Amino acid sequence: MTQFRAAVILAAGLGTRMKSELPKCLHPVGGRPMLEWSIDLARNVGAERIVTVYGPKSQQIGAFGEQSGTLTALQDPPLGTGHAVQSAQSAMDGFDGNVIVLYGDTPLITAATVEKVFTALEAGASVAVLGFTPDDPAAYGRLIVKDGVLERIVEFKDASDEECAIGFVNSGVLAAPASLLFELLGEVTNDNANGEYYLTDVVGLARKRGLKAVAVEGDAAEVLGVNSRGDLAEAEASFQARRRAELMADGVTMTAPETVFLAHDTAIERDVVIEPNVVFGPDVSVKSGARIQAFSHLEGCIVQGGAVIGPYARLRPGADIGENARIGNFVEVKKAVFGAGAKANHLSYIGDATVGAKANIGAGTITCNYDGFGKHQTHIGEGAFVGSNSSLVAPVRIGNGAYTGSGGVVTEDVPDDALALGRVKQVNKEGWAARFRAAMSKRRSES
Repeated sequence: MTQFRAAVILAAGLGTRMKSELPKCLHPVGGRPMLEWSIDLARNVGAERIVTVYGPKSQQIGAFGEQSGTLTALQDPPLGTGHAVQSAQSAMDGFDGNVIVLYGDTPLITAATVEKVFTALEAGASVAVLGFTPDDPAAYGRLIVKDGVLERIVEFKDASDEECAIGFVNSGVLAAPASLLFELLGEVTNDNANGEYYLTDVVGLARKRGLKAVAVEGDAAEVLGVNSRGDLAEAEASFQARRRAELMADGVTMTAPETVFLAHDTAIERDVVIEPNVVFGPDVSVKSGARIQAFSHLEGCIVQGGAVIGPYARLRPGADIGENARIGNFVEVKKAVFGAGAKANHLSYIGDATVGAKANIGAGTITCNYDGFGKHQTHIGEGAFVGSNSSLVAPVRIGNGAYTGSGGVVTEDVPDDALALGRVKQVNKEGWAARFRAAMSKRRSES
């Protein structure tokens, strides 16, 4: 029977190795802060109470936890992981269920893995720990398992040579009934090499009571903790590889997947083709049959089925590209809706606009949407044809089926099916160029 669940997320570390003014747990992976990954994970496994533990020098962490809807607890001073969890005890008052300890700098653990930890508790264990087997155990705490029972966790600095040879190590993730967890933490001492209160000591204390502890094995790539910029890059690479593989398994074509970069919420349907060197920022949705060509950048936008984007196109927040529409090379679109079959093929900026179905935007067109104080709308009707090198000074409306002449500056509405000529009348001065060259040549010879 599934019991109530809660999560304590430890995020009080200073992250000094990051060498950053931004708290470590707020550095992004996949376009969102690592702490948000952990909060989202806790919600995905059904945690009805979530506590974010922050430190005195990381007030931003506490503020982020509150803004994200979690309870918060201050660990001051920082005296180890056991003490950090104890700091959340008052926030957990009245909770009767199982609690899991997660980390704000471990963004890639999946809900399926956490479910395995909770399942171990629900199957009769009193304490469950998530372990893994890395290529290099390095300084991780070792899991001492005998006959399927986790006897204790030994921190690397306190481990013997024999214990250091063990390859099965501690991820830091631990779960237990809330009442038992805090009771055991009350017995933890700081009699160790670091003089800290270790969360891991609760395993040995539980075993001394005759309680069962188990270790659940997870994927080493999931439990990667981030402590440096190098770790952050490794976590990003791991996320990208996993997400690319998921999308390709779902029917997305990537001709050079290692060059495509995705955000945590990138939504791409089957039969989309993504060419090399494409970047997806947060909040992008691409519908079936679209094609994203090389060197394009998308964020905060929707691309409907059959549309073609790029190469070298940029879709900014609010871009909504209709079915079979075309956004070509060096075209930037921001907060603009393109109707079905509309085209902007070359070298244009379209912002704060609506472009009707099958309209054509000529090369070099600019919607002049900003007057220094506010943004204004440009409306381009269905089937309209905007000539190359046009400046559309908003607010302005180009009617259905209307034309604008190339090189024009359009400052007034254009009726349906009309032609707008917004350029100065051309004047030719016969012989001027020859006279100019002769005068310049004479001046040069006299100097």
